[in-house]
Amino acid sequence: MIGKLNHVGVATPSIDESIKLYRDLLGATSITEKRSMAEQGVSFVFVNLPNSQIELIEPYGENSPIHGFLAKNPKGGQHHVCFEVEDIYAARDEMKAKGATVLGEPRIGAHGTLIVFVHPKDMGGVLVELMETPKAGEGAH
Repeated sequence: MIGKLNHVGVATPSIDESIKLYRDLLGATSITEKRSMAEQGVSFVFVNLPNSQIELIEPYGENSPIHGFLAKNPKGGQHHVCFEVEDIYAARDEMKAKGATVLGEPRIGAHGTLIVFVHPKDMGGVLVELMETPKAGEGAH
């Protein structure tokens, strides 16, 4: 079921400050424009790497789920890992059938494709995002 690693999500109190780290310290040269998804409660950018991406996420709005993460990790840190799957609904059903806690229903994520999260308690302490593999011409990279 699991496909390639699409990205690692990193929560940050300031995307602008985190961009400086990736650009100035690590030498990243390709970083997307900052965008927001009010329904997800996040603002984000993608740091494009040769083999994957880093998604920098910060809270957007008072009800952002990122606030809780940053309360426990004030400087930010790894928030989730995202793997591609061919069919998000089949992946969701398979995870549920195997006893994993799937958080919510599939919804459109930052890449413009369907996503769903699997609770860290069932994934060795790591929040896992499953993302339907973008079809040709689809998705924001």
